Amino acid sequence: MHPVDAKPPLAQLIAGGLQHVAAMYAGVVAPPLIIGGAVGLSPGQLSLLISASLFTAGLATLLQTLGVWRFGARLPLVNGVTFATVAPVLAIVDQHGPDASLGVVYGATLVAGVLIVLAAPFFSRLTRFFPPIVTGTVITLIGVSLLPVAVGWVSNQQESADGTNLLLAGITLVAVLAFNRFLSGFWSRVALLLGLVLGTLVAWPLGEVDTSTLADAPAFGIATPFHFGTPVFDIAAIISMAIVALVIMAESTADMLALGEVVDRPTSERTLADGLRADGVGTAVATVFGGFACTAFAQNVGLVALTRMVSRYVVAASGLILVLLGMFPAAGGIVALVPQPVLGGAGLVLFGSVAVSGLRTLAKASFERPANVTIVAAALGIGLIPIAAPEFYAGFPSALRTVLDSGISAGCLAAVVLNLIFGDRIRRSTADSAADSAADSPAGNAAPADATEKA
Repeated sequence: MHPVDAKPPLAQLIAGGLQHVAAMYAGVVAPPLIIGGAVGLSPGQLSLLISASLFTAGLATLLQTLGVWRFGARLPLVNGVTFATVAPVLAIVDQHGPDASLGVVYGATLVAGVLIVLAAPFFSRLTRFFPPIVTGTVITLIGVSLLPVAVGWVSNQQESADGTNLLLAGITLVAVLAFNRFLSGFWSRVALLLGLVLGTLVAWPLGEVDTSTLADAPAFGIATPFHFGTPVFDIAAIISMAIVALVIMAESTADMLALGEVVDRPTSERTLADGLRADGVGTAVATVFGGFACTAFAQNVGLVALTRMVSRYVVAASGLILVLLGMFPAAGGIVALVPQPVLGGAGLVLFGSVAVSGLRTLAKASFERPANVTIVAAALGIGLIPIAAPEFYAGFPSALRTVLDSGISAGCLAAVVLNLIFGDRIRRSTADSAADSAADSPAGNAAPADATEKA
């Protein structure tokens, strides 16, 4: 049995699942917070919107890991709300007003989910355009792109980090590294969770743990179907969400390819198609309960690489925990107790692990060929533009910005295109070198006639 399909003991399932939830909780909660604030939801309604995002992320994760028929990659892949949907949703809110916008958003998101399901078998055939030189570049870019998120957590979203934030981040970082290095077996695999617990305990007497979210959260609460509005189908909104669907498929493809390398089970065309179908179904179902478009979470790929807990059932446990957090907001408040600087300290090594996985994949490519150096250099440079200068594409049309503002999508597209351009040149130079070697070798000069006849 492949380790991905192994079922660990219950204690490992729970601890590993909690690690994954802790690593991705902030990423799931942030988009509904931004969108809910833009449409002017009350605190109670905003809490429901967040619960809906957690609940639907859990359903999507369960489908992705356990699989139903041809839906689900059956890999340790966490799904959640994508940030790519935030900018188009805010544009829809500006156009239709706060009161009527959510229905338009859900209508467009529903169509986008259906489009992803229909396009999955065709998009999955693009795997042949992802040799190690492309895959390694994209995986490295994923890790590097996530590092600014960890830095933002360390500074608690401020322009500069104060001494307390740096202290908490440093303690957590050292704790994660020490637990990973000196503990063994199961305990080394939950080093991230142990580091987060230790960092939070240190932060508590310093007054850095906000317990208001736990005190104000209702014991039970889940949005009823179409609580925030029935879907309304607007052509302009659908087009913008269709572009988001392309971004989702590109990012999920990159994450599934990266995860396949991490767990030593290369992602096949069929696995990719099944995973993309799960993304589409998760996105469509999310609109019923008040969630948003779902995609694979790259930070959890880094967690798998760091802990080597590759069982998909561990991630399925995180999906079940997310469902429970969505149904019981008070439980979600416990996870929210972890201060952002603590999460940032763990995130530095977590996201760095993704970049290391990319470098390991790049090692399979030959850098003796100058073209490969060019592909990696240019793709990384293009992918890092929105990280180095977030407003670089501010003057571009919104449709283009949806793609270009995602460094992962832009870098992935650049790597694929550059590999296509330089690939023929590589093959020609290889063929020429082989021909020259054959002509220069004694064996090659000895029997040209036989070789010609066989050809």
